Amino acid sequence: MTIQLTNSADTPQRAELRAAVRHLCGQFDEEYWRERDINREYPEEFVDTLTKAGYLAALIPTEFGGLGLGLAEAGIILEEVNRSGGHSAACHAQMYTMGALLRHGTTTQKQRYLPEIASGNLRLQAFSITEPEAGSNTPDIITFAAKDGDDYVVTGHKNWTSRIEQSDLLMLLARTENRPQDPAQRADGISLFLVDLREIRANAPQTLVVDPVRTMFNYATNQVWYNQMRIPASALIGEEGKGFRYVIDGWNAERILLASEAVGDGYWFLDTAIQYANTRSVFGHAIGANQGVQFPLARAYTQVLAADMMRNRAADLFDAGEPCGAEANAAKFVASEASWQAANICLDVHGGYGFVDKYNVERKFRETRVYQVAPVNNNMILAFLGQHVLGLPRSY
Repeated sequence: MTIQLTNSADTPQRAELRAAVRHLCGQFDEEYWRERDINREYPEEFVDTLTKAGYLAALIPTEFGGLGLGLAEAGIILEEVNRSGGHSAACHAQMYTMGALLRHGTTTQKQRYLPEIASGNLRLQAFSITEPEAGSNTPDIITFAAKDGDDYVVTGHKNWTSRIEQSDLLMLLARTENRPQDPAQRADGISLFLVDLREIRANAPQTLVVDPVRTMFNYATNQVWYNQMRIPASALIGEEGKGFRYVIDGWNAERILLASEAVGDGYWFLDTAIQYANTRSVFGHAIGANQGVQFPLARAYTQVLAADMMRNRAADLFDAGEPCGAEANAAKFVASEASWQAANICLDVHGGYGFVDKYNVERKFRETRVYQVAPVNNNMILAFLGQHVLGLPRSY
């Protein structure tokens, strides 16, 4: 049984997109994803297929060869990837990193890179922001890009720089000025760069050191050291010193897209658990007849449904150009909580079999847990809502 989306906000065009993405994802069964997880392999074939279909260029305007769709449609794409049993973490960054280039890049940068990204000739999958000491306190980063003639020379250390080995381009956040003493100005002096990794690899590979990090699920993430890596001044996105603001500008989109993935996971867990509960017979009847199975599944469904609706609301506000900070953060929060509840119920329904890799529950269980931590910890979302929505004193 596949749950019907009774709250569906799909227009006929969105429904057509959903069906097309679902069909594409059907070419990559759960065995494909399980094998990639076991071997910690990047799903190249899947990402290539998604790219060639144009779906990773959903947010690129048609004038540059993209689909010219909105965030709501982009969310549908990622939701369907996860609902199919896949994992959007292999490719989602290309969507939410695009905003900085689209809104703040120069005409030359857009003309040079966007058509190549849209066609699949270039991948923009890597975003290098977080540092070990700074963590979520991004203004405390210390990686420095020093101006040297027509170049910048970058020195520093980042962690959680994902998919850099699978990318041709890299978004990099670095200081171009020393940290101000005034806490109110702590975000000043940080700049954003679009780095062509092909040039670095060809001309000065020793200046970029990548150390893969093995995580509890298949996620191509790394620690990265920039050892006086030289990049041209033309790599600067927007104005020097305004990069942190450009990153913040894209956070709402990121939250909504990750919420879409979590919603997809939630429906996958429900679909999988319902099918098992209807076919697994113990003590002479299907276990789905037991209230101990039925009630938790129904409760999880209401929560995934609510998260789906919250995600739709946030995406529609974003696409309309309306303020949506509260809604985007709330969508990410409730979606991550709902997917985790659905994951636990799915595991309970399967019992011991839920821990067996061939059922895929344990893989998806590991994958969906990250949404409560990344791209922002849920406690940080609560702090944001407490201060900026509820009017409470700042807590950090």
